[in-house]
Amino acid sequence: MSLVHDPEDTPTTPAILDPSGGANQLGVRAHNERLVLSLVRRHGALSKADIARRSGLSAQTVSVIMRALEKDGLLSRDAPVRGRVGQPSIPMRLNPDAVLSFGVKIGRRSADLVLMDFVGRIRMQLHQTYPYPLPQEIIAFVTAGIRELEGRLSDEERRKLAGIGVAAPFELWNWAEQVGAPPGAMDVWRGFDLRTEIASRVTYPVFLQNDATSACGAELVFGAGAHYPDFVYFFIGSFIGGGIVLNSSIFVGRTGTAGALGPLPVRGRNGENRQLLEIASIFVLENLLRDHGLDSRPLWYSADNWIDFGEPLEIWIQDTAKALAQAIVAAASVIDFSAAVIDGGFPDWVRERVVRATIKAASDLDLQGVIMPEIIEGAVGPQARAIGGASLPIFAHYLIDQNVLFKEIEHAEGH
Repeated sequence: MSLVHDPEDTPTTPAILDPSGGANQLGVRAHNERLVLSLVRRHGALSKADIARRSGLSAQTVSVIMRALEKDGLLSRDAPVRGRVGQPSIPMRLNPDAVLSFGVKIGRRSADLVLMDFVGRIRMQLHQTYPYPLPQEIIAFVTAGIRELEGRLSDEERRKLAGIGVAAPFELWNWAEQVGAPPGAMDVWRGFDLRTEIASRVTYPVFLQNDATSACGAELVFGAGAHYPDFVYFFIGSFIGGGIVLNSSIFVGRTGTAGALGPLPVRGRNGENRQLLEIASIFVLENLLRDHGLDSRPLWYSADNWIDFGEPLEIWIQDTAKALAQAIVAAASVIDFSAAVIDGGFPDWVRERVVRATIKAASDLDLQGVIMPEIIEGAVGPQARAIGGASLPIFAHYLIDQNVLFKEIEHAEGH
């Protein structure tokens, strides 16, 4: 049975925002409205005829929905497109100013708070570094940061805030020794309910997701997902993590940990067995810089503004590339991904060097019997985790999950 509802007189649900800030339950759009918004988001701009064809909804229903969405400011008109006959079609696209959302990235060396608009652009951001994360410091950064960013917004903009999405590593207490935390210092995270603690201090709904999964979701929605329905995703942060996308939907597996690529076994420089995270993580570069007598702190000041650290950076890139190449071959041996996407908390020029070196390292491996995916750069960049987090409230209130969206498109096109 189709998930698409098409009664001609289906009423539309207005976007009601709680006056204290943030969308309440009444702000969740009706199903067909969410379907239309999701199709427009995916394709950039669509006419009423395009949406009717892709959704399986009647032209009259689409017309009613799009008028309501335009009236509420969620959709805006593009210039008319004139064809050979008939009236010109008017493509509609998401209004960037219609909805705003907070995204929080919690890492093992730094935290970020971003304000994102309806089309995934970061409007404002705050950044904080630390030797290692502690719950109360994180809570203080998030709550103070939200107050600061709220203070820069008009009353109208504050009414458009959909919520807060938090992207954080699960089991933050693991690998504490590798980041130099004192013994037992990170155990305070055991049993700490981060989502509940933040929610108790803010007026917005709060959503929580694993940081690497959030980054993968951002790549799916705003990056490679537009061109690759299946890909394995690597995000190189303090510790490398990743995700798996199948049929244009994130696959989380039975326990929700599918795509946790950090523990994947690979061979080290001397042929020894290592975990991928022990080679292809930024904390490894941090230690290399210290071994070379260089200050490693600039790694965490700004992911966009690294300097070229010379020899230790090149050593790390080559080691990382060889480990990534092995991991990609292993992944491709299980699932014939169309792409392997590599991104990380570093500038574009570092990502380009890592990807180029990975392609070279993969060509040096025995690939007999393996159909290799295309190895490409991520399109979202160092803020992928925060952007993925900020997407959570927007999808919860206004859009349809990618997996559901594609099932509906397949059903509509099957008719």
